[in-house]
Amino acid sequence: MAGGMSVKEWVVIHKIKALHDNGKGLSIRAISQELGLSRNTVRKYLRMNENAISEQIEDPSRTKRLDDHRDYLVHLLKKFPKLSAVKIARKLQAKVGELPASDRSIRRYVRTLKEEVASAQMRYYEPILDDVPGVQCQVDPGELRGVLIGGEERTLHFVVFVLSYSRLMYVGMAFRPLDTQTFIQLHDEALRYFGGLPEECVYDLTKLVVINEQYRELTLNQRFHEYATTAGFRIHACEGYDPESKGKVEAGVKYVKQDCLYGEVFRDSEHVRQHVQDWVESVATTAPPVNRPGSASNGMSENTWKLTCHQLACSLWPTRHVEPTRPT
Repeated sequence: MAGGMSVKEWVVIHKIKALHDNGKGLSIRAISQELGLSRNTVRKYLRMNENAISEQIEDPSRTKRLDDHRDYLVHLLKKFPKLSAVKIARKLQAKVGELPASDRSIRRYVRTLKEEVASAQMRYYEPILDDVPGVQCQVDPGELRGVLIGGEERTLHFVVFVLSYSRLMYVGMAFRPLDTQTFIQLHDEALRYFGGLPEECVYDLTKLVVINEQYRELTLNQRFHEYATTAGFRIHACEGYDPESKGKVEAGVKYVKQDCLYGEVFRDSEHVRQHVQDWVESVATTAPPVNRPGSASNGMSENTWKLTCHQLACSLWPTRHVEPTRPT
């Protein structure tokens, strides 16, 4: 049958939908037992709507065009099984130019391939928080092991900064374990990139910020506390095991690992830095789009940005690198 769907599969889909009856009939588990299928297969067919099935039958060329690149896509998934369909589409576009199918067709095709290579896809989840504009930046360090740089596997260390209201992101990179000096330097880079600073920065109980906590009495890292006080922002430390209070940046760390770094091969450290900068500008800041500092969507007035930029000049430990800035 057209589009690679057999008559038997077509019959099974309709049988499953009839038994389920839009939730009024048998459960997924009961259908699985009735038809001798896995629950994942039942779920997959229930998710398929009539329009999607009709499109596949009416226009089999979409699937055939993607079949021309099947070996390349399978190679990517075998080597990097957690790649998202969005990133696979970008890689395919870089390789062949114009994509041979729609985004929806590519997502369906990749989902089928992932099942074939027995790979589970991890979703990027970002909870919605009720934030006040211009107040908060969430900060979290992360690391990814086994990144190929110059033919050798290395561990990349990074810090993700996310403005809570606009979700504008900056990623500071390090090629050795983070210490207080490097942590401060990456803050300088991020705040200059944003063009100012919010009223507070939110952290977990990392030793880079909080040396000790007992009954919510915090002993702060003195050097970092002096830096924050001089720059002009408050330190807000989350309680332990409370990822919801810092959800955006927790999700951001996963996003950087899975979408920015995972599946990439780098020539050297400068190649890493350039790739991350390009990714922040072309990918991270376009989903969802945000405006530049000083606009209403970022929640800070132009005067506020000018004032906070002036405060940055008081930094106790200026960075040795050229500070990143937002493109005009």
